[in-house]
Amino acid sequence: MINYATGCIFEYDDKHPLGSGIGFKEEDTPNFTGSYYSKTKAMVEDLLKNYENVCTLRVRMPISSDLNNPRNFITKIARYEKVVNIPNSMTILDELLPISIEMAKRNLTGIWNFTNPGVVSHNEILEMYRDYINPNFTWKNFNLEEQAKVIVAPQEQQRDGRCEVEEGIPGIVVD
Repeated sequence: MINYATGCIFEYDDKHPLGSGIGFKEEDTPNFTGSYYSKTKAMVEDLLKNYENVCTLRVRMPISSDLNNPRNFITKIARYEKVVNIPNSMTILDELLPISIEMAKRNLTGIWNFTNPGVVSHNEILEMYRDYINPNFTWKNFNLEEQAKVIVAPQEQQRDGRCEVEEGIPGIVVD
């Protein structure tokens, strides 16, 4: 069974400081409980890891070629007036969803950080949006403290940068 889950269950901490390049691994225990969403996702992941037939894929900030989809990360942040400029792992669905089918065919199980290699900041995404989609597009940045004043639930801020899919599946290359 494939469980498309979330990677929004981690935040920077003493072992994974912002800017250190130290990412979270599959075996790391979720450490972000600042929202109901993250708490329940971590609980489900903890329950499902006890089943030998489950493959949990942690998706982060999903991007697809469909810019009309309101769930597309690019579409979402292009609507925000302000963004926090922190590097994060991303999941480019057009590249990784076919790999999830191959993982199912190979009966792979366990927890996988299902992201593309490296990290990208919100500003980098919005710069590309401006360069390729809307040359008149503008945005502003704010810091985590300013963000906390205007959002309903705290947001996790974490990065990974590793590509476990590429490391753990012989013959699979992720761009």
